[in-house]
Amino acid sequence: MTDIKSKVQGLEPNVQARDVRELVKEADNIYEALNVIAKRASQISVDLKHELHAKLEEFAVNSDTIEEIHENKEQIEISKFYERLPNPVLIATSEYLNDEIHHHYREDRGDH
Repeated sequence: MTDIKSKVQGLEPNVQARDVRELVKEADNIYEALNVIAKRASQISVDLKHELHAKLEEFAVNSDTIEEIHENKEQIEISKFYERLPNPVLIATSEYLNDEIHHHYREDRGDH
């Protein structure tokens, strides 16, 4: 999997109006296109969440008292960086429109 953070650096973080005809060009209908985008957005969200937690775990300190909690500037910068990333739905929509998402249907086995 490619690095999502580097791929989305130039991506507009704000919501934009989209031409529905563009979304339907690879799908049979708009609902199918939105389903593909939503599933990819969920994958991206989980990946980013795991990555962020892994990075923040490096700063975890086991202490018994609340008075020993301190701020780490690097930890704050990492958190701010992830907060500034575009929403996973925007990333997935961009991937979909750039033909970077490949989807297929599972074959029905007839096991009902």
